[in-house]
Amino acid sequence: MSEEWDALSPEAQKAARYVLENPQDVGVSTVREIAEAAKVKPNTFVRMARQVGFEGYDDFREPFRDAIRRGNASFPDRARWLQGIRKQGAMGDLYADMVSNTLRNLEETFAGIDEPQLRAAAEAIWNSRDVYTLGVGVNSANAQNFTYLARTGMVQFHTIPRPGSVPIDDIAWADRRDVLIAITCKPYRTEVVEAVRVAREQGMTVVALSDSLASPIVRMADHPFVVSVDTPQFFPSSTAVIAVLETLLSFVIASATDEIVERVEKFHKRRFQHGIYQEDNTS
Repeated sequence: MSEEWDALSPEAQKAARYVLENPQDVGVSTVREIAEAAKVKPNTFVRMARQVGFEGYDDFREPFRDAIRRGNASFPDRARWLQGIRKQGAMGDLYADMVSNTLRNLEETFAGIDEPQLRAAAEAIWNSRDVYTLGVGVNSANAQNFTYLARTGMVQFHTIPRPGSVPIDDIAWADRRDVLIAITCKPYRTEVVEAVRVAREQGMTVVALSDSLASPIVRMADHPFVVSVDTPQFFPSSTAVIAVLETLLSFVIASATDEIVERVEKFHKRRFQHGIYQEDNTS
């Protein structure tokens, strides 16, 4: 480290010192902006970046931008990063809006959920006889993905509605031993709301994911989760829905007995044996 530092010119050292003392500025600033802040010329930052092994300032800045994308930066820093995206032109505005809404949806959703909520829902799911995951429209894929992942180690998960069926028929023989995970956001789908009502009448435990505390399925649920689905586009965002489902499944696995690990290992070993997965022969 000291040898690399000594190899830098005095001006480059000045630029490097600014980076070390203000790393949060690198990911959100253009070379001209950061040079002005460090009181050096823009070319100084370019030369400094090349001297420490990067092709240029943009290449040097990328790890700092990655840290912002992963959330390892403050809200003001993220705001500056998004403003930088907007400067890229008209499509930059759209990109910035999408990124901003995605981050905000995740933050707002998980800010309203705590660990005991997830643990209680996960334990109810693990201790149940059968689990029915219900989503229609865009949430059909979200429900199917949840079931697909769960069934790598557990057999009691089912996505509804089944082909050629309707949700209330799919849960016709379910009772207090079973769980219904229902997903719908504005405008609320009638068949999902009705299935939740029927599930409650039959004594099923209901886990609901929806976009408001006033949502009809949230108000009827034993384990309600409110998700943020805002987007500048015409379709509701599924990002927070997927994130909550994945988190919930991780809690289910954590609540499970040790045999779940053996099941998952056996499931994937079987896939390799039957050629579903291709062996990696690159090493």
